[in-house]
Amino acid sequence: MDRVHIIMAAYNGAAYLKEQIESIKDNTFSDWVLWIFDDGSVDDTESIIREQSVCEKDRIHYIRNEKNKGVTRNFLDGVKSVFKEQVEVLKDDRDNYFMFCDQDDYWMPDKIEKTLKVMKRCEKKYSKKLPLVVFTDAAITDEKLTVINSSFHKSNHLNTGKLDLPHMMMENKLIGCTVMFNTALAGKLSIIPEKARYHDWWIGLLGAAFGHMVYIPTPTLYYRQHSGNVVGNQDYYGYVKRRIAALREQKKVLFSNAEQAKEFYEIFKDCLPNDKKMQVYAMANIMNQSWFFRKFQCIQYGFLKSGLLRNLALLLII
Repeated sequence: MDRVHIIMAAYNGAAYLKEQIESIKDNTFSDWVLWIFDDGSVDDTESIIREQSVCEKDRIHYIRNEKNKGVTRNFLDGVKSVFKEQVEVLKDDRDNYFMFCDQDDYWMPDKIEKTLKVMKRCEKKYSKKLPLVVFTDAAITDEKLTVINSSFHKSNHLNTGKLDLPHMMMENKLIGCTVMFNTALAGKLSIIPEKARYHDWWIGLLGAAFGHMVYIPTPTLYYRQHSGNVVGNQDYYGYVKRRIAALREQKKVLFSNAEQAKEFYEIFKDCLPNDKKMQVYAMANIMNQSWFFRKFQCIQYGFLKSGLLRNLALLLII
């Protein structure tokens, strides 16, 4: 028997929250539990959740944070708390899985079932004891769920075939709201990072470092774009133009990537395989190297991004 724990980080999400919860209720897979962690909303978020949970008290849980944590910490803390309460304490025969959920998207009816099917296949192939991540594509929509682009990854020119650890340390490929991961990976969140760039990125690093990641090249949700998105879809050529115009800011981003790798190294250095340990250490210290050696290490270890333009810019900036 399988159970899927859906972790939602909510903050002033009243505009689209009801639609999102209803889309989860309409999924073909029904053995799910929705854990909503409210990060201090001052709109009608709480009342909408209370209303939606009237007939779903065993499946929809509302938790209000004592203080604002920010989106990344809210998601990761949410997984940690649910893992401790539902997996470590109960210790039943159920296989538990975790999914992230944004408050403003809309799930396709087979999202959970389709992702879980691939996850089960991966566990059979690699073992349940290994951290495993499955993520999918998403259809980009406007505020009214009219499809703007049928593929998030294609529109952003992201190479989902490069999911090894060096590539993942330089560029996040995951869309958090499409991610599912298993209990073995959730158990790696005993220490919540302070310098993780994004929650899904940290999960991707765990999968790449300790297990496997698998991409499903079909959308499983409608990824809604609106003025309140924390992280949204970006037009690729607009992205390139902005990056060229802001080289100094991009160097700061590279420092942030290195800081994320440094924290990852400090937390996991005693359990990383030797080859992965060397890769993480190199990325953690790359910005301390000389101008030439930084570029050499990018090529040597494969600290690269998707596509020629991004990599030319990377080698120019780093």
